Amino acid sequence: MDQQKWDKKKIAWVRRRLLEWYGRSRRDLPWRRSQEPYAIWVSEIMLQQTRVAVVMDRFPAFMARFPTLLSLSLATEEEVLALWSGLGYYRRARMLHKAAQFVVSQGQGKLPQTAAELRLLPGIGSYTAAAVASIAHGERVAVVDGNVERVLCRMAGWDADASARRKVEELAAGLISPRRPGDFNQALMDLGATVCLPRKPQCLVCPLAAGCATQGEHQTAPRPPMQSREAAYALSLRNDQPHRQVLLERRRASLSVMPGLWELPALKDAAVPEENLRLTLRHAIMQVNYHVRIRNVREDEVEALAVHGGLRRWVPLDKAAGMALTGLARKALTRAHLLPATCSAPEECPASDRTESKLL
Repeated sequence: MDQQKWDKKKIAWVRRRLLEWYGRSRRDLPWRRSQEPYAIWVSEIMLQQTRVAVVMDRFPAFMARFPTLLSLSLATEEEVLALWSGLGYYRRARMLHKAAQFVVSQGQGKLPQTAAELRLLPGIGSYTAAAVASIAHGERVAVVDGNVERVLCRMAGWDADASARRKVEELAAGLISPRRPGDFNQALMDLGATVCLPRKPQCLVCPLAAGCATQGEHQTAPRPPMQSREAAYALSLRNDQPHRQVLLERRRASLSVMPGLWELPALKDAAVPEENLRLTLRHAIMQVNYHVRIRNVREDEVEALAVHGGLRRWVPLDKAAGMALTGLARKALTRAHLLPATCSAPEECPASDRTESKLL
């Protein structure tokens, strides 16, 4: 189906069917309960490369701590990273913080209303700018994420290759509802996330099936293969009263990945004797699946067994939960029952089949 065949009648049909479906089936997400541009902006930054279930778990706590753009701008980077811990891709949090400070100092404390102006802020690209402008301010600008691209490629009968992106953006811009652009964008994203799935799409219940050229899966570019690596970390505890303490290490600021965050000291040897093994878990970072062993290490063994890294500090466990921990460190301490569990996503929960644990 060529774009030229999307005449006014078909475009009107798509808008009507999609918005009717959205009215019945829209997901109840915390950030959709507000039209406040700040809340929408925070949610869109969190949703970049992070699953909705994980964001649903972390968004309320972040907004409770930083309910306004001003409160976010006045926080320290350490405080922001601590609330971001577990979401990954920490550069997003740093840029969110910088953008809030910029808006407060240069923009009278209010986010710009148009997508073009929003793109001038640190960390905001075309997708996020379009999402905020359309949802919060009703600007008629299309949002194209992976879900939208998949839906429109299937509707038009296009393979999802590098050449399709521009065609998809043009088609999305032509389809968007002039009266309800925010709802239309969210409806397309919801359709891709819940019905027009990457594998085994639910065409029988799709509101747009009658106008879809593909009626099922379509040709997509192969994903890069995941790599597998092994790693091991030291869990060293002091039982000093009244506060039990854990040894943490701060990642050097010069590192390209998660600079400045706190983690367990890395061990020189990924192999851990069975008698010293506290737990094992799996942890994915970008295109790498890590099989991680957490070893019980006495205080007097740390220097001999651990890699020389950044600054180390003994931290009371009741304070560690509020620090800017790496996702892996927070997961390991939670699985070891040393931090309170907060999870809504499979990979974050103790019962996950992605994790094997041995608690001593």
